[in-house]
Amino acid sequence: MKNAWLESGLAVLTTLGLAAGAQAQKATPYPSAAPAREYLMAGAEEEIAFARTAAPPSISKDADVMVLGPHGYETRVKGTNGFVCFVERSWTGGFHDVEFWNPKIRAPNCFNPPAVRSVLPQYLKRAEWAFAGNTREQMIRKAADAFAAGQFTPPDPGSFSFMLSKLSFLGDDAGGPWYPHVMFFVSHGQAAAWGAGLEGSPIIGGEGDPSEPTVLYIPVRRWSDGTPAPPPGDRHQH
Repeated sequence: MKNAWLESGLAVLTTLGLAAGAQAQKATPYPSAAPAREYLMAGAEEEIAFARTAAPPSISKDADVMVLGPHGYETRVKGTNGFVCFVERSWTGGFHDVEFWNPKIRAPNCFNPPAVRSVLPQYLKRAEWAFAGNTREQMIRKAADAFAAGQFTPPDPGSFSFMLSKLSFLGDDAGGPWYPHVMFFVSHGQAAAWGAGLEGSPIIGGEGDPSEPTVLYIPVRRWSDGTPAPPPGDRHQH
């Protein structure tokens, strides 16, 4: 019997850049960056509210909230619990994601303190690079150089985030929010140690470039507002 979680996760793996090899060779409808305005939301208050849907209110209400501006992310709300919520754009996916420049992607995410320390700086820097006009190839080189210089580091132990928003759009293949899930960030090369992607495993994941953290996805049962998620296989797959 096929793993239903794994089958339903193929779309989000493509969207978030974990499908390598042949997928990287496919023609993409987003070969380069769209105009910067297409990645921005209408207003800061709208983006703050949207970012908070990433996690349960018990967490997101006390988190820092960052908003994307014309030069990168800025902290607009200062919290007290060490978490940081923000709305990811396409370039936070894997470098070889065919939707790396898809301006429609909006993915509320809420990082815990270890991820804030070790993973978030890479995501923030990518936004700065994107708005500075860097190509994907330039960003790959910059990330590799930053990792080699110790400016980027492997994820701290215990790094994870919440992606529980039913309002997100994770890409054209996902066609919406996919399933509510939590993400664990681990060092490159550790996916196999978690049993990620194996038959019957609830953990979905794979390896990107050595300069990127490995991301493991674990679908969960409820959205951030407490409503139940559809069981595996009930959501239409593209």
